[in-house]
Amino acid sequence: MQAILDLVRDVPDFPRPGIMFKDITPLLADAAAFGGCIDALCEPWREQGVGAVCGIESRGFIFGAAMARALGAGFVPLRKAGKLPPPVIGVDYGLEYGLDRLEIGTHALAPGEKVVVVDDVLATGGTLEAGRRLVERLGAEVVGASVVIELAGLNGRARWSGDLPLHALIGY
Repeated sequence: MQAILDLVRDVPDFPRPGIMFKDITPLLADAAAFGGCIDALCEPWREQGVGAVCGIESRGFIFGAAMARALGAGFVPLRKAGKLPPPVIGVDYGLEYGLDRLEIGTHALAPGEKVVVVDDVLATGGTLEAGRRLVERLGAEVVGASVVIELAGLNGRARWSGDLPLHALIGY
């Protein structure tokens, strides 16, 4: 994990003053480290019968699509409001620096389908929890979530649902 950690760049005061943005661009540009990251993100789910990986816009798309390929599963994007054609359902949620909304196509997942929710960073937990709620509203089964980075000081893990596994590669 040190190779992954070494490739995450801190950008202070972005997108707003007081926020320490975790730039994953150097990680994505390093083929070996990116491949190792995807392998590590997939590890807990390899024997779970995952049918779909739901990646959260936008950086969750990168990791989620690669994970879906590695797991032999489909990829379903969880998008910001107004980006998907109807019919959609949505969930509003809070961020550490504002409010947002995630949406999913109403026919994107089958009832009972096993799903992993994926994002790049777990901060306050609002985005990941919104993703879980969307998947469950369609009747699919969330088996857990994977993130590359967990900002433990923001206590986002506490918002994640009960005993569902939450897999983080790096903690700050």
